[in-house]
This record gives sequence, C-alpha cells and structure tokens, in this order.
Amino acid sequence: MLLCAVLIRDEELMNIKKQFSNYVAQHFGWQVNGKIATITLNRPEKKNPLTFESYAELRDLFRGLSCASDVKVVVITGAGGNFCSGGDVYEIIGPLTRMRMPELLEFTRMTGDLVKAMRACPQPIISAIDGICAGAGAMAALASDFRYGTPIAKTAFLFTRVGLAGCDMGACTLLPRVIGQGRASELLYTGRSMSADEGLAWGFFNALHASADVLSKAQAMAQMLADGPTFAHGMTKQLLHQEWNMSIDAAIEAEAEAQAICMQTNDFRRAYEAFLAKQRPVFEGD
Repeated sequence: MLLCAVLIRDEELMNIKKQFSNYVAQHFGWQVNGKIATITLNRPEKKNPLTFESYAELRDLFRGLSCASDVKVVVITGAGGNFCSGGDVYEIIGPLTRMRMPELLEFTRMTGDLVKAMRACPQPIISAIDGICAGAGAMAALASDFRYGTPIAKTAFLFTRVGLAGCDMGACTLLPRVIGQGRASELLYTGRSMSADEGLAWGFFNALHASADVLSKAQAMAQMLADGPTFAHGMTKQLLHQEWNMSIDAAIEAEAEAQAICMQTNDFRRAYEAFLAKQRPVFEGD
C-alpha cells in the first residue's frame, strides 16, 4: 500500500477503491461487506475445483488487492459443504497431459503466482474450510494467514496421487513451517488426508467449528482485524513473510524499521490518546 500511495495519484486510488467495492468476479463469488471481502469458490457439484480461468482470476485479484484501500481483510470459503477439490480433472489435468514443456511451465508458474500474490497482498486472509480441501485448494488454505476448519474437514496435498512431486505451489517451503518438517514430509510423500483433529493439533488449523458456524467464526475474526490498526496488520504480514529469509540480526533491524514507521501513524496516536482517556481506541488504518 505504501508503494501504491507513492506511485498512484489520490484520484486513481479512489478509482481502485470503487473497483474493488464493485468488482464482479467471473469464476467465483465475490462480496464486500464493510471492510471485509468474501471469496466463495462456487462449483459445488464438483466440490469447487479450480480451472485455468479461476486460477488466473484469483491471482490477478490478489495482486490488485495490494493497492485496494477499501478491503482490509479477505475471507475464502467454498460452497456446498466443501472448500476446494483442487484442479478440475477434466478442465485442467486432462489438457495438461497434452501440453508441451513451455505450456506446462507457464501453467505451473501461474499457480505458484497465486500463492505469491496471496502472501504479498497486505490484507490478512482467512480460510473457512469445510469438507474436502485438496491439492490446489489445500495450497490456497496454506497460503492464508488463518485457517478455521470443521470436524469433517479433510486436507490433502495429493500431488503424488496423480504422479506428480509433492513440491507444488510452494508446498515444500510453506507446509514444514506450519506443521513441521516430519509431518509435512509424510503428507507430501504419501498424499494422504490430514484429519481435522490432526490439523488442529499440528497447528494447521487455528480452530475447529461446526460446519454451520465456521464461516461466521471466520468473518467474526475478519471483523476484529478490520476494526484494528489495519496499516499495522499489513506491516505484520509483510514481516512474517519476509523474515523467513532473514538472519536474526536482519529480522530485528527490519522490525525496528517497521515499528518506527507504525509509530508515525495516526492509529498509534489514537491508541495513546484513548489510553489516557481510559477508552477503547477506534482505529482507522492510517
């Protein structure tokens, strides 16, 4: 958002704000309520698989959200009692078997770009996961900042089940950091499903809720984040991502710089003034 503010005029920023408030998705559901956007993967008859088009649209949407001033938190869910079954067998996997290397590499880079875009956008992303969460769907969940599941959620990084390596879309770097190297190795080599209880115990899920409640619980967390110091949340996400590749000295310096920036925000002053007045601060994200 800082970069956007430097490179884009205020008038253009307002146009971007209107664009995302009124954005009409072509390949999934998109709804903005207040500061919270909800993406609904909505092909329930097939357990919400992704297509070439939905991959690309999701990637472009998350890239664009880096410059959005109206959306502060994103929730991802699936329709019909499932999250996402991965790439569509007929619309993606079948065509891939007929492609040559340049086309295949273009596709695999595009899918990885979706994860990059999710990690790079400043908004916290919360996945509400029910039922099947597999393949690319599991990676979209993994790329999120929070994951709420249900007792019947089954998460599978099933790439080896279709003769592929387990190293897809960043799985070999992201999953060990979330659940540990040994557990990640088992899931990525075998492609077996991780149960909801395992996911909770291993730190993949932040919490489990009933199927009827999981989306509302995710949106409640989204609302809490949206009501908070959203500029600072964006800084937190940026540092959580960037510090994976830093030494401890570099990380401490980066955090010192990040905090110094946040100390110049109006939200920091609001918090101080609210403390003096013995009131709860009302943050505005600036």
